[in-house]
Amino acid sequence: MTLALFLRDRLLFIIMALFIIGLSISLLLLERERYPGYIEEGTIYYFIVLSLFFLGVWLAIDYLRQRTYFKELTDAIEKSDELQAAKIVQSTVTGEQRLVARLLEEQNRAYLNELGKYRRQQELHNHFVLQWVHHMKTPLSVIDLLAQQAQQQSAPSPEEHRLLALSVQEETDRMSRGLEMMLYTSRLDKFEIDLHIKQTSLHELARTVINAHKKLCIRHSIFPRVEGEAWVETDEKWMTFLFNQFVSNAIKYSKRKPGSKKLLFQMEALASGSGTVKVIDEGIGIAPHDLPRVFDPFFTGENGRTAGESTGMGLYLAKQVCSRLGHAMTISSVLGEGTSITLTFEPRGIHRMDGERQDRGG
Repeated sequence: MTLALFLRDRLLFIIMALFIIGLSISLLLLERERYPGYIEEGTIYYFIVLSLFFLGVWLAIDYLRQRTYFKELTDAIEKSDELQAAKIVQSTVTGEQRLVARLLEEQNRAYLNELGKYRRQQELHNHFVLQWVHHMKTPLSVIDLLAQQAQQQSAPSPEEHRLLALSVQEETDRMSRGLEMMLYTSRLDKFEIDLHIKQTSLHELARTVINAHKKLCIRHSIFPRVEGEAWVETDEKWMTFLFNQFVSNAIKYSKRKPGSKKLLFQMEALASGSGTVKVIDEGIGIAPHDLPRVFDPFFTGENGRTAGESTGMGLYLAKQVCSRLGHAMTISSVLGEGTSITLTFEPRGIHRMDGERQDRGG
């Protein structure tokens, strides 16, 4: 099989060699007719045999030299369903073969890298689902316990009924936020499909998100405020998700701190349609050694382990969303005093991202 393939690939070379031999014989015959007796007939036969001999020797040497390469290539094709099949081809001879082997190696490396990324994403997703199910069991257990307590009470007072309703509502809010995070996590893989860029009022968006959390803010003595105005080009739904994460984190890590706390949205509109948003809370803050890792998936840090409610995915998802929208996100914190998150909106970033999305779609 390899010999037939070898000869078929060199068919044009063989035809050209035979053509040159035939042309040379024709010239010799012409010279013989022009000068009778000058070139003997045996000389012509000798030239033909010698030419064909050297052609055959050259083809044999070239075949023996490349036989190992063809065998390795055939073995690699037979084992093409294996990830390391491309590494079988090592006995390259010509420059062209070396380039092909290098291409196969680079393609194999790129494929393994993509496969590794996909496996990592699958591991993150599976881990998040398991962790999410574990966290969803907590509010369900609390609601079940509250229901049992309500059944045991013969005639609860209005105050006890109100506290029970507030507790149930708080647990259902936790479940709702967990479901929302799960939904947005699944949408992150198809980010470009679920995207609508438009001029968005960030101050109005912040007020809407704060109103959705006002009961929890009142219950835990957190006083939110929005300062300034900013209109930027972004996706309203994803920005709502980001603001919800920021407010939820602020409440989660401020409610155990005694006294009244502030939650401030500072907005500033800059030139050329850019702007900044700072979300400042007065919670328990983040330890300095945890700060560099807050954007890592499933990293909860000391505060998350203390609170027992953190999945370690909120800030990771927020960072991913900002990166894909072309916005910058930074965080700073002082332990025991609070945390500040800054979003920077650059029109060039969102236009570049939107252009890439259209190129992929078109």
